[in-house]
Amino acid sequence: MSWVDLGALTAFPERGARCVRIGGTTIAVFRTSTGEVFALRDQCPHRGGPLSQGIVHGTRVTCPLHDWVIDLSTGSATGADEGSTETFKVRVVDGRVALKLSAELLAKAS
Repeated sequence: MSWVDLGALTAFPERGARCVRIGGTTIAVFRTSTGEVFALRDQCPHRGGPLSQGIVHGTRVTCPLHDWVIDLSTGSATGADEGSTETFKVRVVDGRVALKLSAELLAKAS
């Protein structure tokens, strides 16, 4: 596992997301209004909608296609909906966002 620097925290929109593509995987990195940062595969478990284009509220995002609400910390659908999307570890150090990637994902990116 390796940490990959994604840039300054200020480059990530508050209550929004920025995507990074690593290999064939698109990862949405979300920043909440309280400054928390989360990373999910940019794919709703319902029909694959782009979570990065959804509305961030608290520590959840609502998919723009069918209004499924996904918990940013677990990647799981909330309420009566079932399913989940992959989560990734992310951290902020000295004002910079870093994403932890598996060796497998890094190899796909090469």
